[in-house]
Amino acid sequence: MIIKSFGATKNVTGSCHLLIDEKDDSSVMVDFGLFQEREFEERNYRLDFNPKGIDYLILTHAHIDHCGRIPFLIKNGFKGRILCTKPTYQLAKVLLLDTGKIISENYKYELKKSLRRNEEKPRLLYNESDVLDSFDYFDPFLEYGKPYELKNGFVVEAHDAGHILGSSFVKIKKNGKSAIFSGDLGNKEKPIVRNFEYPGEADIIYTETTYGDRNHRSFKESKEEFLAVIKETFKNNGNVLIPSYATERAQDILYILREFYEQGLLPKCRVFLDSPLALNVTNIFIQNFSYFKEDNIPLFKKGDPFNFPYLNIVKDVEESKNINKVSERAIIIAGSGMLHGGRILHHLKHNIWKKENAVVFVGYQAKGTLGRKIVAKEKKVDILGENFEVNAQIYTINGFSSHADQNELIEWITALRFKPEKVCLVHGDEDVMGVYKSKLEERGFSVYIPDYTEKINL
Repeated sequence: MIIKSFGATKNVTGSCHLLIDEKDDSSVMVDFGLFQEREFEERNYRLDFNPKGIDYLILTHAHIDHCGRIPFLIKNGFKGRILCTKPTYQLAKVLLLDTGKIISENYKYELKKSLRRNEEKPRLLYNESDVLDSFDYFDPFLEYGKPYELKNGFVVEAHDAGHILGSSFVKIKKNGKSAIFSGDLGNKEKPIVRNFEYPGEADIIYTETTYGDRNHRSFKESKEEFLAVIKETFKNNGNVLIPSYATERAQDILYILREFYEQGLLPKCRVFLDSPLALNVTNIFIQNFSYFKEDNIPLFKKGDPFNFPYLNIVKDVEESKNINKVSERAIIIAGSGMLHGGRILHHLKHNIWKKENAVVFVGYQAKGTLGRKIVAKEKKVDILGENFEVNAQIYTINGFSSHADQNELIEWITALRFKPEKVCLVHGDEDVMGVYKSKLEERGFSVYIPDYTEKINL
């Protein structure tokens, strides 16, 4: 058996790994995500394998860097089945539709520009129709801890990765050989989803390394820091902007703000959730409370644990525009998390140049993104074609991250019953992988960092 990686190799996004049994040419793919770093965007249009030859695609979770190219795969001939948990399917539907809409809109914009300038036409990765076609290929029957023998002889077993609703790490076996793919592992201190389960044993492990070089502040400390930012910003008569991923991060923030409100800690203000996508995702969360930590289940049974009196749900564009008339004591939660696009960009235009305001980043910012530039303290940034000075206060609170930190990654992998033949590091920046590699080698693991399209024998 061989494994080839077609994404998240010496970079964070675009996760994709292919297992091939050379004896009968059967295959299983794990994830097929969108590359989000600007330097790797060209890879989104590449297929270094024959999609028609893939029997199954196992989807670990619904984040776009893990599922975002599925419509492109099907558009180019994939005829197999996509296996995942039920919540992953529900989330993937809304996230892929949103992504398809953004891709289509960007394509139309670039097409107009190219026609005016008599330049080469842009390529369309996929559109909303392609996304709808892809839903026919999903089989959302995976349940944690249950092995499933597939028609091609591979056995797949999913376990709770504790990252987002319905997320999994998967063990794949055939002919006495086994591989575990971590997907993304979760931050154990997060309030809603259950903690990750532990791996048993496998011949080879592919593990994410997003925060393999550092540890998060505790969730308690992060909440205290978040509350302090809100209070300080309001004291200065400013607004707090939170670029947020629609899945998990937006729900965590609302959950925490509700707690602050009920404890009498949240100053009087207006909280705006300006993300139709996050609203759809929140409804999916409420339908799947059995996947959450047991302490939270009574809350979900009683009603909506994300709602509180200060919250305003923004449903249309006009309401979104009106938010920018609010000059002080507002908390604005909007997508996208890395500032690729979305309504948050319009709010930044109105707020980032004012020193009394604050921008709070609560998730990873990939290289080349606007979010990374702001976090890196660039003095001026381009937002929707205009240059703005960054005068607002910039905060990064990594304790809200949905990714495991270095200690948690080590805790997960050292729980293996036996050391594997090899540990392959994926889904991380190359310098971060180097730090984590040293940590694992100190513990006696054989560690390797694969290249894009590199073949590894199992």
